[in-house]
Amino acid sequence: MVILSCDTSEDADFSELTKIALRDAGNQLLLSQRDSTSLILPVIELNENTYQLAFNEPLTFEPTSLVSIVQESIRRLELPEHYIVEVMQCNDREVAYSYQISVEEEQTIIPCSDRYLPEACYLVKVNFFKLVKPFTISGVLLPLGILLALIGISFLIQKQLKSKNLSPSQNDKNIEKLGSFYFYPEQNKLVKEAEEIALSKKECELLGLFVANPNQIIKRDELTKRLWEDNGVFVGRSLDTYISKLRKKLKSDTSIKLSNVHGVGYKLEVN
Repeated sequence: MVILSCDTSEDADFSELTKIALRDAGNQLLLSQRDSTSLILPVIELNENTYQLAFNEPLTFEPTSLVSIVQESIRRLELPEHYIVEVMQCNDREVAYSYQISVEEEQTIIPCSDRYLPEACYLVKVNFFKLVKPFTISGVLLPLGILLALIGISFLIQKQLKSKNLSPSQNDKNIEKLGSFYFYPEQNKLVKEAEEIALSKKECELLGLFVANPNQIIKRDELTKRLWEDNGVFVGRSLDTYISKLRKKLKSDTSIKLSNVHGVGYKLEVN
């Protein structure tokens, strides 16, 4: 999206020119309704990019005339041609009509432009979009391609540093290598490259039993006893639930398989 506005050093001029443009637009709008007596209230600067036009009398108009009048006034004073106009009802600030003008034609949206608005008190708010300033180093403008390349390089460096930080050092203890994973039982987590996978306490305890006995069948009774004997309460499907959760967390490595030995127990198959 191309987003336009004035340069920071010209904020004062931009504000004054915008107020002139909107007063001119308000005057042309009233004249298009053959109204030469109603007053245009002072244009209010709501913020550095948003301005409000108001009238002292109710009025009615066809949106197409508003679009063309505002656009012509803005062009005449060479103001940014990327903005949104909202026509709000004075009593409840509900938007009665709105549209968007852009320097890129496909982003210009002018809906329902042939229906007259009923006579009422309206506020016309114009919001100019800010300029996204080009990225520079020491005052040198960088082309978009170079900027994207720098962003990509920065991302790769950060990813490598993160991966390095997550990989275990020689001084780390109680860490098991499991396929492409590193298993940290004391920290309740699995780590694969730059991805860290959190484990619940029970998931960690269960995986610890399998890692200590790779490629060996561990009976269901032994697993439930080791994991739940101190809790006093065990639900029959709890073990199957935790097995299912571990499978999902290990599924990205096809060299590891947590298999079910029917009627006996489970086995962690590691190639």
